[in-house]
This record gives sequence, structure tokens and C-alpha cells, in this order.
Amino acid sequence: MFRVVADTLQAYLDFDPERKRDLTELNELVVSAAPTLKRYFHGGTPAGEAGMRMKMIGYGKFRYAVTSGKSTEWPVIGVALQKNYISVYVAVTRQGAPVVSNYAGKLGELRMGRNNFSFERFDDLNHAAVSALVAEVAAIFKADPENPVRYMQGT
Repeated sequence: MFRVVADTLQAYLDFDPERKRDLTELNELVVSAAPTLKRYFHGGTPAGEAGMRMKMIGYGKFRYAVTSGKSTEWPVIGVALQKNYISVYVAVTRQGAPVVSNYAGKLGELRMGRNNFSFERFDDLNHAAVSALVAEVAAIFKADPENPVRYMQGT
């Protein structure tokens, strides 16, 4: 299993020198499109807690809640190194559906999930479409910070 060994934002960025540029350029796009979503290092959640265990770069924070009643701090947008690609996770909805799905086939993505997309290189992405997605996510979250909580409970 691929694991990023890092305990700080800088260590995360430095973990894979071949993809550091991709992370850095994606960061510049996210910060430009959504300056209100503060960047931070998300260390993953401990075993037995709500959320994913993987480490990632987070933008914005909310309380992720599951039906058991447990909750943890979670990124509004999360960027994670995977073995063969980089994944972007989005935790907001529009009209009750994951906002990412509205951008399927438009982002230049390698693969698309329900609330995420993946790519190999930043240059493969449609920068304007990714910027539009990130700006929409930030606007939805700013207007309705409880949006991600409803998303997780409603699916």
C-alpha cells in the first residue's frame, strides 16, 4: 500500500520530488480561486475515528460527522498523493448532489469518483474548469458552512 510519510505540509510537498511541481501548481490554482479556504496539513484520522486515514493537503475545515455520531475535522477540499496519480476530494454538494459530478469530463481528469477526481500531471488538467470548480466549492461553503455535514449524513 502506498503511504506518504510526512508530518508537516512541507514534508508532504517534498515527499515525491517528481510530483512536487504538480502539487505546487495545483496549490497556486486553489489559493487563487478560493483564497478563503486556508491551506493546512491534514494528518489523517486515527483508527476508529470518522474519516479517511490518509494524509493530505487540506483547504478549509469543517466537522465531518457519520451516523454513529462521531465526528472529526476534515478538509473542504483535500489533495492527496496516490501511488500513480493525485486525487482531489471535495466535500460539498449542490442541490443535494456532489458538486464534482457536474464537472465530469471537463476537468481533464484521469478518473472521476462521486466526490473526487484524479490526475497524473497538473498540465493534463483543464485549469479553467478546475478553477471554476474550486471557486464554486468555496462560494457554496462560505454561504453554507454546514453543507458538507448534510452531504455526509444524506448519502
